[in-house]
Amino acid sequence: MPNTLDPLLEAIALLERAWADAESSSDLSRPQLVAMNEAIGLVRRRLEAVHAEVAAGIAHESRRELGPESLARQQGFRNPALLIATTTGASTGDAARLVKVGEATAPRTNLIGEGLPAKLPQVRTALRAGRIGATTADLIVTFLDRILLKIGRERAGEVELLPVDKAAGLSVDEVRRLITRLEAHLDPDGVAPREEELRAKASMTMFQRDGMLHLSAVLDPERAAPVQAAIQGFVSAAFAARRDDRDLPASDADRRTLPQIQADALVHLAAHLLGCASTSPLGGATVVVRVSLDDLQTGTGSGLIDGIEQPVSIATVRRMAAGGGIIPWVCGGKGEILDWGRRTRLFTKAQRLALVERDGGCARCGLPPGLTRAHHIRWWARDHGPTDLSNGVLLCESCHHLIHDVGWEIRIDGTGVRAKVWFIPPSHVDPDRTPRLGGRARTESLAA
Repeated sequence: MPNTLDPLLEAIALLERAWADAESSSDLSRPQLVAMNEAIGLVRRRLEAVHAEVAAGIAHESRRELGPESLARQQGFRNPALLIATTTGASTGDAARLVKVGEATAPRTNLIGEGLPAKLPQVRTALRAGRIGATTADLIVTFLDRILLKIGRERAGEVELLPVDKAAGLSVDEVRRLITRLEAHLDPDGVAPREEELRAKASMTMFQRDGMLHLSAVLDPERAAPVQAAIQGFVSAAFAARRDDRDLPASDADRRTLPQIQADALVHLAAHLLGCASTSPLGGATVVVRVSLDDLQTGTGSGLIDGIEQPVSIATVRRMAAGGGIIPWVCGGKGEILDWGRRTRLFTKAQRLALVERDGGCARCGLPPGLTRAHHIRWWARDHGPTDLSNGVLLCESCHHLIHDVGWEIRIDGTGVRAKVWFIPPSHVDPDRTPRLGGRARTESLAA
């Protein structure tokens, strides 16, 4: 029978091999640094799997009914989370989450001591293998506890596999986005109540201190969308102007940071509202709400606002679609040509909307659509590439330069907006050149 520590010891051995004969990190080559980083990640995730089981054991031995015999109390702590946090240097919140993950994934016993499988066996398998870490596991456990109450425990195995299967290799923020979209699909009736909850939390505060006006705003998805689109449009215009001014003397260069540009955007919007007549630099910023025709007609399901993670109800989609500057997106609607071949160099607005539907924003790093540009995969001038969807990709400025400067390749599998974008690393980054999934399909399990 395999030992619980075997996966962790295997990862530590991998870490030792990656370190090799180096005396310090400064002696590591670039390939070794990459290998070390990957090995450290694996060790950390597998260590968290073991720690979660131990945390569950501590919680079990500290349950309230034990009274003075509680392990935590005997060690001088009010509860198991405080014991774990104090001895590991973590926060009590992190310790409590570790206990929750452990209780959901550790083996169990019945009342007569017989062994039972873990409550969430697929999460346990992924956690012990090091495919996910404890924070990701906590997001999945919390999601499953919530969603299974609504759709029934009989679907537990099927629903558990969905986030577990997609979460490996994703950041915590990407997993959170994946779960948000998945929950809206599994429980469409819960989108509207969640909207009301978020809308009630919306607020903005203003106060002056040290000669500065301090603003703090929390906005629900519907009200956040036009604000975010307008500010991102201003930022994109500022970055475009900065590219055009590269030949200016250093003293004339735009040295504003992103937060400074965003502050200027807010000031510009307020000035326009008060009657400023100058030309807007927003670059035609538009809020795009995506929804299926069937959902729109039947009033079921949910919609997505580009750049906003939280899905919105069909009622909100209809209300927003009636507003100025906010459009529902229909691929290829009104007879727009989505493939132009060599007849035009620049991607049209219809093509860009189609790319946003496929890529979701920067196809590589996930920045919102307003901070991206449509680029030819096979260059227009050098490679005679066509201005077609199959030759287009949305990239932010940083990822665009990385692709070209480092030598990555991009491959599109399939056609239209359901195609998948793959990024292929150069051999010096990955000798096997294993393609890495990008675009919307990376974090949306339903974008098959």
